[in-house]
Amino acid sequence: MTSQAAKEPETVTASRRSKLTPEREREFFDAVLEQIRECGYDSVTMEGVAASTRCSKSTLYRQWRTKPRFVAAALRANRRVRFAGIDTGSLAGDLRQAARAAGDWSGKDTKLLQALGHAVTEDKGLAQALREALVDPEVEALQELMRRGVERGEVADGHPALEYLPAMIFGVLRVRPVLTGQYADADYLVRFVDAVVLPALGLT
Repeated sequence: MTSQAAKEPETVTASRRSKLTPEREREFFDAVLEQIRECGYDSVTMEGVAASTRCSKSTLYRQWRTKPRFVAAALRANRRVRFAGIDTGSLAGDLRQAARAAGDWSGKDTKLLQALGHAVTEDKGLAQALREALVDPEVEALQELMRRGVERGEVADGHPALEYLPAMIFGVLRVRPVLTGQYADADYLVRFVDAVVLPALGLT
């Protein structure tokens, strides 16, 4: 009897969780990430997201239990690899194309990274979800660009600047809003690649 009773809450929870459609789940995820961009992580509440999406707050709590879990799930669901598929035939061309791609999404993603900045230092699960959604896929794609450049003989294997290339790209995305109050758009990033990244790799 006790064993059966102990299993019932999990069964009920699983049943309730399954009722959310992918479209409704996406609506919740989009809402929480947009509110974080606009208001900051600390200002966003489960109740506020529930109100903006016209659902009961119990729906969100039943599905994700806590705000950090909810946000982590939204980040993972939002995972996109913007640098994937880039292959111009040269490393210089690939990096310029990656710069243009980064410029297309830098406003939204940089704003989200800034808004989550303090929260991810306090919550390891949230930090991991952020890396998995916005950082690791792009770093892996950049590493693939570099690997092809090495194979073509454009840059020497073990060139010291290769290790720092992702940091250069992500660094300028994060720092330009601090220095100038502007996001790093495609034109700015291509100029950065031409003036800094390519010379560091011995490319033109």
